[in-house]
Amino acid sequence: MSATSSFTPEELRKVELNRLRAKARQRQQESQASSSSVPNANQKRPLDVTPATSNSPTRPGLSKPLKRDSRLGSYFEYDLSKMVNSKGGFLVEDGKEADEDLRAKERERERQRAMQNVEPPMYLDPSLNPKCKECETIDIDYTFRKVFGCLVCNRCKDKYPEKYSLLTKTECKEDYLLTDAELRDRELLPHLLKANPHKATFANMMLFLRCQVEDFAWKKWGSPEALDAEWERRVEEKKKKKNKKFEESLRDLRRRTREGVWQRRKDQEHKHVFGTTHTTEDGGAQHVCHECGFTVDVEII
Repeated sequence: MSATSSFTPEELRKVELNRLRAKARQRQQESQASSSSVPNANQKRPLDVTPATSNSPTRPGLSKPLKRDSRLGSYFEYDLSKMVNSKGGFLVEDGKEADEDLRAKERERERQRAMQNVEPPMYLDPSLNPKCKECETIDIDYTFRKVFGCLVCNRCKDKYPEKYSLLTKTECKEDYLLTDAELRDRELLPHLLKANPHKATFANMMLFLRCQVEDFAWKKWGSPEALDAEWERRVEEKKKKKNKKFEESLRDLRRRTREGVWQRRKDQEHKHVFGTTHTTEDGGAQHVCHECGFTVDVEII
C-alpha cells in the first residue's frame, strides 16, 4: 500500500493547497529578488508593469485638468470662431443679436416704403374719382398722387418721360445743381422712397419727379440758360483747380529734383587736401593732394 493511501481526501486537499501556496510564495520571492538593474538571461532588463496605484505621471487612468493659476487674474474666454462683428463697436458671440438688428432695419425701411403705397378707395360715381391730366383716365398711379401730388396714369408716365421720369438724388445735385438741404425738404421737393439696390439695410433711395425738379431749378437759377451757364462756370472752375493743383505738384517735384541733384553733386565734389611743400629737381615747389595726387606749383617767397 502506498504512503498516500493512508491520507483521507480532506488531508490530500490540504496538502495540495499548501503545495500551491509554496510555489506562489517562491515565485513572488524570485520576482522581488530580481532588480531592474540586473539583466536577465537575454541581457535585457525585465519589463515591469506599472501598477494602478503608482504615483507615476504616466500611470493609467484619466488625468485631472490642470488647476488655473491665480496670478493670471480674472479673464473671460471667448470663442472667436462664433463671434460676429455687429458694426457697433463691440463683438457679439452669436449671430442672433446682429441678425435681429438687421431685420429691424429692414422692417423699418419696408414700413417707410409701405406708408406711401397705400391706395385710397375708388368711388362708384366716375365723376368723383381723380383723372389723369394727360388722357383723362381714372386709372392713375396712386403712389404718384400721394407722394408728388401728380395725377398721371402709368401709360402716360411711359409716354412722357421728359415730364414724369424719376431722378436720383445724385442726378439732381450734378445736373440741376441743387443742394442736400433743398432735396431733403419735402415741402420744396417731395421724393419717393425706394429700396437701396446695394443693400436692404442701407438708407432708402430718394427719387424725385423730373418736372418738379426742373420747375424748382428754373426758379432758383432764373432760366435754363442761366443754369447751363452756371454749370459751365463750375466745370471750368473745377478744371482750373485741377490744373492748378497739378502745376503745384509739378513745381514741387521739380524743386525736390533740383535740390536732390545739387545735393548729390555737392556730396560728390572733391576737396583737395594738400600736405607739406615738396621741392622739385628744377628748384620749384609743389603741393600734392594726399587723396587724388593732384599737384599745384607754388612759389616760395
